[in-house]
Amino acid sequence: MTGKQKVSAIINGELAEFLCEPHQSLLECLRDILGLTGAKEGCNDGNCGACSVLLDGRLVNSCLVLGVEIEGREVTTIEGLAGWQGLHPLQQAFIAEDALQCGYCTPGMLMAGKALLDRNPNPTEAEIRTWLSGNLCRCTGYDKIVRAVRSASKRMTEVV
Repeated sequence: MTGKQKVSAIINGELAEFLCEPHQSLLECLRDILGLTGAKEGCNDGNCGACSVLLDGRLVNSCLVLGVEIEGREVTTIEGLAGWQGLHPLQQAFIAEDALQCGYCTPGMLMAGKALLDRNPNPTEAEIRTWLSGNLCRCTGYDKIVRAVRSASKRMTEVV
């Protein structure tokens, strides 16, 4: 029988320390222990992308990562996307392009879009669609989401 384990990690730029059971997913730790409810539980088996976060800059489904696995690592959730200066350009583009309806998939879509733009600041439409293919949306039909990522890409490359 094992007890709770202490985990220390950088979450959204700040040191976070918490206790979790060895079997708890990162998603459960974020939502239930740390109160970061932006990542959503959709399928809980890695198929919908609603729980997407960045782990050391890499897009992961937080339902498939154990909370204890983030020890000493860096996690960025949707709550960490905006900065003190305001919304991230990707968030602004989602608003401007009406790239959301019910909003359940939006945090995961935004994190997937950010991961893509971090790696490829000027992706093609096909690359955007491929990158977002791990995220399911039952409302929008994806076109507005793709346009929003493209718009954010243009805006971010013009600023740089």
